[in-house]
Amino acid sequence: MELLKEFEVECVRADNPGPFTLDGSNCWLIGRDPCWIIDSGPPIDAHLDRLASEAAVRGGVGGIAVTHDHADHSGGLEGLLARVGEVPVGAAAMELATVSLADGDTFGPLSVYATPGHAPDHLAFVSSEVIFTGDAVLGEGSVYIAPDEGALIGYLEALDRLIALELKLLCPGHGPALGNPRERLTEYRDHRLERERKLVEALAEGLRSSDELLDAAWGDVPPILRPAAEATLAAHIDKLAGEGRLPEGAERPSIGDYGGL
Repeated sequence: MELLKEFEVECVRADNPGPFTLDGSNCWLIGRDPCWIIDSGPPIDAHLDRLASEAAVRGGVGGIAVTHDHADHSGGLEGLLARVGEVPVGAAAMELATVSLADGDTFGPLSVYATPGHAPDHLAFVSSEVIFTGDAVLGEGSVYIAPDEGALIGYLEALDRLIALELKLLCPGHGPALGNPRERLTEYRDHRLERERKLVEALAEGLRSSDELLDAAWGDVPPILRPAAEATLAAHIDKLAGEGRLPEGAERPSIGDYGGL
């Protein structure tokens, strides 16, 4: 993609394909002399060797930004630091982070946007007209919302903020990079609102069990992704309850804090 060259962005994809990771976890490098890395990816030696090698070609590493503390995005951080040396690590909440990041901060060339929903510590990073979305928005498919307090409301608010930005390139945590970020961000917001519409409709029809609600609003989800859909259902139910729109007797999936990828 020409936009990657225009903005000095490169993807190093880990060899960890799967139903949640798609073709693998994307780690991004931006700039030169030094470059900055977004996400280390998983602890796979061959992947970390390649990531460190590509960074060296770009003049070394100025810092590593972490979108969120899930193993497929941050599990290789210790190994990466062993390869590139002790450089600043920025994250919202992570033991190896040396710089604590929050919404509105800057980290090297990156502006920080809090994007809770998939994980409570999730951040997106913007440099010029490029956004690195981690698991808040993928290059294809959709993403689950973890049932943390206020997760779905925070996620929708974050999407609205990102939609308002002037962006040309979206670099996701999984899947291909995309031009026209606003279109993709809007698709994600509208998809989430459509799930809510189906859920509200199912509740209005008298459905109450979590299995019934899941079948009604997430019936298109393949069986292997059903646990993630169940987590997202819980997040939607929490949102409706917080807004006073959840009918009596509606069952929330008993899943606690979903610990998936």
